[in-house]
Amino acid sequence: MRDASNVRIHVVDALRGFSLAGIVLVHMVENYIGGPAPAQAMEAANQGILDQIVNGFVFLFIRGKFFALFSFLFGLSFFIQMDKAAQKGEQFAGRLFWRLVLLLGIGYVHHLFYRGDILTIYAILGMVLIPFYKIDVKWLAVFVSLIFLGVFRYIIFGIFGSDNLFSDMTFDPESEGVINYFNILKNGSILEVFRSNATEGHLMKLDFQLGTFSRGYLTFGFFLLGLIAGRTQFFLRFREWKKKIRNGLISSSILFIVFTIGMGFMFMQASGGEPAFKFDNWLFMVALTLMDLSNIFMTFFIIFAFLLIYLKVKGERFLSRFAPYGKLALTNYVAQSVVGTFILYGWGLGYLGELRNMHTFLLAVVIIAVQMLISTWWLRNFKYGPLEWLWRSLTYFKVFPMKVDHKGE
Repeated sequence: MRDASNVRIHVVDALRGFSLAGIVLVHMVENYIGGPAPAQAMEAANQGILDQIVNGFVFLFIRGKFFALFSFLFGLSFFIQMDKAAQKGEQFAGRLFWRLVLLLGIGYVHHLFYRGDILTIYAILGMVLIPFYKIDVKWLAVFVSLIFLGVFRYIIFGIFGSDNLFSDMTFDPESEGVINYFNILKNGSILEVFRSNATEGHLMKLDFQLGTFSRGYLTFGFFLLGLIAGRTQFFLRFREWKKKIRNGLISSSILFIVFTIGMGFMFMQASGGEPAFKFDNWLFMVALTLMDLSNIFMTFFIIFAFLLIYLKVKGERFLSRFAPYGKLALTNYVAQSVVGTFILYGWGLGYLGELRNMHTFLLAVVIIAVQMLISTWWLRNFKYGPLEWLWRSLTYFKVFPMKVDHKGE
């Protein structure tokens, strides 16, 4: 009989690898800009119907969904680590905090390459997550609901309006700050990119995470959902819940359609028919929340669809190919950013704003395929990915053996 715990771990690794694939697709199509781009600078990206299809597909089904899936799995991993320690009678909170400090350092280096980095955000929010481990599931669910309904967005907008909390750089594509940053990415040296990301890049990230766009609050909400999934043994028992998963798939698809239509209608009402969005009134805040809910239910749809496919023998065989990719998620996430920025930024090949959407999408597929092949080969010979090994060794102040001992097999 199959060991349920191994099934759970394998499924989670495969789902994590799948989410990582979605992330690189978004980042490549967005040209690794990590923020708005001057409108005219990206004209080359949309030259035909195929480019528009790619852009529409990424917007509806990938952007805002796979980061959420990745965040959900981070929360689940948090629970697994805390739960394993609790079963052994260990106090793991202090070591986990140190582990997150290390992740903050890794994320800082990654942020120098790409200011859309999520590792620094995960590290900081992960520290906040530690006290939530022992909170009852029903209260976690209440807190998640408040986050997803946009309560923190409304509080921020009610107090500060549409003003930035930390930086002077606005998210307007025609603003001087956006244009200057694009020029740095397009023409600057790697040190100039690092300097910009290390200073104003962090402030802009904080505005995006904690201001009215509320990405950080949503991330924390998905952390809590991952914690709930771990507490309820969702991935341990998912094979028993095929009917519930199927019902969840249907419900989430309906709600995705409802909130997507509502989002479009509300954005039109808020803008008064103008093409530019100013995000300076309550209708826009409601529209942003509807967009979040649309993304959230598409994320649920992706999870349920993945599990239903995985329940089939052929589906499991195919989706299991993502597991090695997911086991090396930290290394692959950082590596794909370095490769992507090298292809696009001026310090590398300099193709920023010059490639069509269909081409950046295909490049992302190539990056995914190559990383999946390398990950599979790597895990045949090594126990951990390079960054995973470094992170683990520094966490425990111990040098873990890297190579797989084939002689002992």
